[in-house]
Amino acid sequence: MIRFATIGTNWITEAFIGAARLVDSFELAAVYSRTEETAKQFADKVGAPRTFTDLQKLAESDGIDAVYIASPNALHAEQAIWLMNHGKHVLCEKPLASNAKEVKAMIEAANRNGVVLMEAMKATLLPTFRSIREHLPKLGRIRRYVANYCQYSSRYDAYKQGTVLNAFNPALSNGALMDLGVYCLYPMVVLFGQPRSVKAQSVKLESGVDGEGSIVLDYGDMDAVVFYSKITNSHLPSEIQGEDGNMIIDAIHTPAKAEIRYRDGRVEDITAPQDKPPMYYEAQEFIRLIENGEHESAINSHRHSLWTMEIMDEARKQTGIVFPADER
Repeated sequence: MIRFATIGTNWITEAFIGAARLVDSFELAAVYSRTEETAKQFADKVGAPRTFTDLQKLAESDGIDAVYIASPNALHAEQAIWLMNHGKHVLCEKPLASNAKEVKAMIEAANRNGVVLMEAMKATLLPTFRSIREHLPKLGRIRRYVANYCQYSSRYDAYKQGTVLNAFNPALSNGALMDLGVYCLYPMVVLFGQPRSVKAQSVKLESGVDGEGSIVLDYGDMDAVVFYSKITNSHLPSEIQGEDGNMIIDAIHTPAKAEIRYRDGRVEDITAPQDKPPMYYEAQEFIRLIENGEHESAINSHRHSLWTMEIMDEARKQTGIVFPADER
């Protein structure tokens, strides 16, 4: 059994635990929170036998093999490096860190300590995304990638009333790009690699984060366009355009249906069966790496995480989005 602790007591941690419990080797050993009351409440809710409120004690515990981190983005790097320096494997929520400098430090810590570090990007490990990769050559020469993730945040209502919650707080390295744009960029990097150049624009809110934005990326013989927003909704799908056909993807952040529409009028459904919750597949991949003695995923790799973060750094640089973490 791989004995897990979790950091973060929000809905995403609960969802992860529920999905990961479907992996035979997963064991929830403990939960961490800054306060004993919150830790105890969450432990009771998810059935964890132990709680921690001290990160050092968690890191030094002989009863923990791996840690799932779902704390605010600004804390990811510090917590992950501390844990890896104590021999813990780390599955860290997206985005992996606040910036590329932190990602590099995390990768160095993983390599130095011989532990697994993986970004918990669920989209690229789902069965239908694997099918997308497999069928991509059928499109012929790829000319354009278009990804869209715009979801109006319930927290934006509070923001408009003068309350800045975590989602719109630059001190926590948040905003539309970090929260939603990453879901457009990471699959792009997995499929097509590192772009030649980045051109970004965004709507900057008074708090200092972006409410929405778009990025055009140059790949030489193809381009990519991504749209993301936390202040508007969109129901448009995402698409990969090739000379022989187009691939339509229902939702780039959690692809559950995909089809190819060929120029001759044929339509091929390439949706892959999925009988588990979306977060199951990232837990399965992470545990497989630990059990096999591998140090990184071939799909959610260190390189893919770093390239994605470098794109986001450049986009923020061009649009004037600066986090306190950038100045550390």
